[in-house]
Amino acid sequence: MVDYTEGAGYQYHIQVKPGEVGRYVILPGDPGRSEKIAQYFTDPKQVACNREFNTYTGTLNGEKVSVTSTGIGGPSASIAMEELVRCGADTFVRVGTCGGMQEEILGGDLIVATGAIRMEGTGREYAPMEFPAVADFEVTSALKQSAETLGIRHHIGVVQCKDSFYGQHEPEKKPVGYELLNKWDAWVSLGALGSEMESAALFIVGSSLRVRVGTVLLTVANQERAKKGLSNPQAHDTDAAIRVAVEALKLLIEKDRA
Repeated sequence: MVDYTEGAGYQYHIQVKPGEVGRYVILPGDPGRSEKIAQYFTDPKQVACNREFNTYTGTLNGEKVSVTSTGIGGPSASIAMEELVRCGADTFVRVGTCGGMQEEILGGDLIVATGAIRMEGTGREYAPMEFPAVADFEVTSALKQSAETLGIRHHIGVVQCKDSFYGQHEPEKKPVGYELLNKWDAWVSLGALGSEMESAALFIVGSSLRVRVGTVLLTVANQERAKKGLSNPQAHDTDAAIRVAVEALKLLIEKDRA
């Protein structure tokens, strides 16, 4: 591969060098969320900020940990993971947002993903469609335990991942709306909990690179409840999801040490 940094020693997109990040990394989408997450670390410092990739490193329980934002969608998320792994990371927790898909899921609830529907393009350049996008069991178990310990309402199961936000929310306006609507109904019937844009790619890339990946999501709202005239509260504060992710990393750190 061509070295686009011309020997500078850092990763081209995230602008990070080996040794500047920990093996444990939280992956939000929003670059502005990186600083918020870093405040849960001890002695956090900004390592780099380039394009959508905003990285801070600090410690948790004496272990070096980092947070790197990935932007929106699978392509940039896969770039972040590839380059972070080259810098020494091997355990990732995505902290993001989603829309609820089942009636019982309310805005403000968290979803811990066990797997993801691969309605996205990035993963196709890593694995055949027959290969499932599955979260790491240890990371998922730590997220579940953290949510239970913190007493935060949550759901555990499969999420749906897509590349088009407006394809989800305005499918009837798209030339392929007939396909989008039919598939959406199928995902709902199959029990998919929420719709988002990064986990499928991250799970597939994680499998390819043999690293651990998990996801915890804040439900912003639920369009299925809105369709049925049910109350549809909205939530935008990701703090609960962040706290679950941070506590999960602490559990993983202690387990790995043992």
